[in-house]
Amino acid sequence: MIYQLDNEKIWFPDPALADNDGLLAVGGDLSVERLLLAYNNGIFPWFSNETPILWYSPHERYVLFPEKIKVSKSMKQLIRSKGLHVTMNTSFEQVIIACATINRSGQPGTWITDEMKDAYIELHVQGYAHSLEVWENKSLVGGLYGVKINGVFCGESMFSKVSNASKLALITLCRRTNLRMIDCQMHNAHLESMGAEFISRAEYIKILSDSIDNMAG
Repeated sequence: MIYQLDNEKIWFPDPALADNDGLLAVGGDLSVERLLLAYNNGIFPWFSNETPILWYSPHERYVLFPEKIKVSKSMKQLIRSKGLHVTMNTSFEQVIIACATINRSGQPGTWITDEMKDAYIELHVQGYAHSLEVWENKSLVGGLYGVKINGVFCGESMFSKVSNASKLALITLCRRTNLRMIDCQMHNAHLESMGAEFISRAEYIKILSDSIDNMAG
């Protein structure tokens, strides 16, 4: 059963009631209050301009534990070369716009709608959404953004304009912050090579509930 939400009451059904694809509810809004309630319960929005707001809580979660991250020899060389440098929370709006507009192989469009951009920029203003920016000289060439909840970083999207820029952002996120877990949301070979793994929804929610809100920055 897919639950219908409205704008009058901010609530979500039990995440365990999501369907086989993880779809839990439809509708509602992207207010800060609703988004924070969603993330605190292991739920996130994912939709397009052609659909209403869709809320998901997958039965398995694809995550990266910072202490388990795998850094390849080539990435170690890139880090030592200092050709790229990383900042945190200096250009959030630029990062989310880049994530929304960069061309991705096999993807005809983006799920980061104008409504989503506005909502996450507001989350950033209020201190809940964070970005890492990768620079080559003064040009933004990569980065990522997401929402921090109770020591868990819920990654939303990343981009690269030069090779390995988004990997560098992710490695920096693991090394410069004191996170319990990074929620990668979607499986791909890029993340698998860095040590990401599947865990159950129950384990994910337990970690989320037990974490301490201690991300630096």
